[in-house]
Amino acid sequence: MFRTTVVCLLLTALLPTVAEAQQANKVPRIGYVGAVSSAANLARVEAFRQGLRDAGYIEGQDIIVEYRFAQGKFDRLPALAAELVGLQLEAIVTGGASVTHRVKQATNTIPIVMTNDNDPIGNGFVTSLARPGGNITGLATLTADLSGKRLELLKEIIPRLSRVAVLGTSSEPGNAQTLKEAELAGAALNLEVRYIDVLDRRDIEVAFRTATKERADAVFLLTGPIFVSQRTQIARFAVKSRLPTISYRPDFVEDGGLVSYAPSLTHLSRRAATYVDKILKGTKPADLPVEQPTKFELVINLKTAKQIGLTIPPNVLARADRVIR
Repeated sequence: MFRTTVVCLLLTALLPTVAEAQQANKVPRIGYVGAVSSAANLARVEAFRQGLRDAGYIEGQDIIVEYRFAQGKFDRLPALAAELVGLQLEAIVTGGASVTHRVKQATNTIPIVMTNDNDPIGNGFVTSLARPGGNITGLATLTADLSGKRLELLKEIIPRLSRVAVLGTSSEPGNAQTLKEAELAGAALNLEVRYIDVLDRRDIEVAFRTATKERADAVFLLTGPIFVSQRTQIARFAVKSRLPTISYRPDFVEDGGLVSYAPSLTHLSRRAATYVDKILKGTKPADLPVEQPTKFELVINLKTAKQIGLTIPPNVLARADRVIR
């Protein structure tokens, strides 16, 4: 009886130690969700993975990442968000404002890390950049603030520029503010800005026909999953319509678009891993300021310029970070 009591006491004393050891050996699990396919976001996903490696994590060993992609079927986002929330993850990484919006609707407790967001305050994700105040933090893109710069670039490339067709999705978070900034910048540059709503991929051809009919001199693309998943189609219609088109994504230019000017999205995705690392080490999202971009890229496709009969001025080419020939 005495021996049994001693053994029981020893086991009881060891229980906290065993529990602590199990907790210490627990591999953290996070989610990563995107609106389009993994192939469409391959460079950004790989940049995020590299960021994890830079922070000392070996995927599958020190950290487990649950990837979910809507494959361009945006009505799937609520279900994917709910699925990840149900896994009781330590954090969820989101690839864009529309994704963040859906994950925010699914949880107000699990930390959410934005890889890029066009207007975190206006979209209602954070109360301020310095003090997010809730369960969301991450990286902003200053998309609205760059509207003027993109229009200035178009004006440099096309000195006769007078009308610009802005293609966007009205339901995409942050696009209303970006459009407003584009209209203000357009007025300052004596440009007529005409908005065309693109709610579905089938609207793209109609949008370019409308832009041509209204004698637009160029097309300005806003953010949104449609413009990511359909970027090759958009580039094709732009060439067919002989309309110079500027985007916020360099992969649009890689796939045949004319020009892009934007923060480096791969750099932002890589930086998102540092937020995950801090959260896993105990920092609350509310205490992690939203980071604004410091690295910007100007990418130009000279092959596309030739196809639409446009000569890129030497002073613009000289400023390009990348030229596709």
